[in-house]
Amino acid sequence: MFIGFLGLGLIGFGGVLPMARSMLVERRRWLTGDQFTELLGLCQFLPGGNVINLSVAVGLDFRGIPGATAALFGLIAGPTAVVVGLGVVYDRYSDDPMLQHFFSGLAAAAAGLLVATAVKMLMPLRSNIPALLVVALSVVAIAWVRLPLLPSMLVLAPLSIVLSWRFPAGAARR
Repeated sequence: MFIGFLGLGLIGFGGVLPMARSMLVERRRWLTGDQFTELLGLCQFLPGGNVINLSVAVGLDFRGIPGATAALFGLIAGPTAVVVGLGVVYDRYSDDPMLQHFFSGLAAAAAGLLVATAVKMLMPLRSNIPALLVVALSVVAIAWVRLPLLPSMLVLAPLSIVLSWRFPAGAARR
């Protein structure tokens, strides 16, 4: 757990979610794509960072409290050291245009990785019209209309539950 999440924390600086899915689902195969999506959905409702919550949940599932502790410390150890180091460098050279361009490039790369992960997470839902409807409503409410996240989720979560109950995913494929 520690080594897996340490590697994730070190390579996923600034955009850990895409790397978390890749590590957990594709490389280590600790979770299926559906399990990852469901667990991430649960972790998004918990206070704190999504991937931090995800590391604790996966650690708990596999090794209990010691696994959760190892996963959490593995995830945050490397980035903590990197952030402290970058803070020192940025404090000293913050007026340098090259450094400003470097950080702009990092932000663009993180945004691209986030979009790629969103597409991968949507793939299992491509034949589930009610789920896609909830995704579309979420994007419209939060990204386009700019409604606050909590009230949006308080409306969309029950809607999602009702739609999932009324139109089960297996029934859409028959």
